[in-house]
Amino acid sequence: MATPADFRRRMLAGEMLHGTFLSMGSPVAAELAARSGLDWVLVDLEHGAAGESDLMPMLQATAGGGAAALVRVERADRLRIGRALDMGAHGIMVPQVQAVDEARLLGAALRYQPSGVRGIMTFARGMDWGSGGHAAVATRHETLVGIAQVETMAAVEAADALAAVEGVDCLFVGPADLTHAMGIPGRIEEPAFEAAIRRVADAARAAGKAAGIMLWKPEDAARFAQAGYTVFSLSNEGALLNGAIRGFLDGTRRALA
Repeated sequence: MATPADFRRRMLAGEMLHGTFLSMGSPVAAELAARSGLDWVLVDLEHGAAGESDLMPMLQATAGGGAAALVRVERADRLRIGRALDMGAHGIMVPQVQAVDEARLLGAALRYQPSGVRGIMTFARGMDWGSGGHAAVATRHETLVGIAQVETMAAVEAADALAAVEGVDCLFVGPADLTHAMGIPGRIEEPAFEAAIRRVADAARAAGKAAGIMLWKPEDAARFAQAGYTVFSLSNEGALLNGAIRGFLDGTRRALA
């Protein structure tokens, strides 16, 4: 299983990495997911139930579970990204990245001054409570991942430029947003969607970066992998729980019928 120290290296090396979004705001669910064998888990502050006060407990719950702990913040904001990193996030995902300036802010926010814009606080969980001292500041970003979400056609068209930004390690497609933006809501089998995701994967590969995507069902993984994707989200833990309960209930009722 991935550890924070080698997660970025594995991502950039093109290894197949599996994770899930944490939408329930539950430290218990976060801990279970982190211990399940996944390579990464992601606390979703854009659409999930977790808020500012939930973030630290959820990140703490994932510790020792073997999965890298990522956070999706609401936007490319220096302070928001910095707080998540200070609390111990191993990487940041920014939704709806459409322009190079947004991608550059993401990359800069992962790096301390003077090479970036992250404010320096050595006594923070994300800096091992100061154990590395000031010497650790210059290299901390080497184990942090930056993930820019491609969710509009503007982002698809700018994929080459986005992937070239230093600090952007992965272009991650949100199929719900992208298909709606394309006027084909939910229809991921459409040739136009296939062309779009291939364009994103090609841009990532050319820049030496990774391409990621959300899976709605397991059987889509092979098709996306063939297109060049290596980072997969297995839906989110709430949807997986919902499916497991409904499936078990259905099986029980059929067994008793």
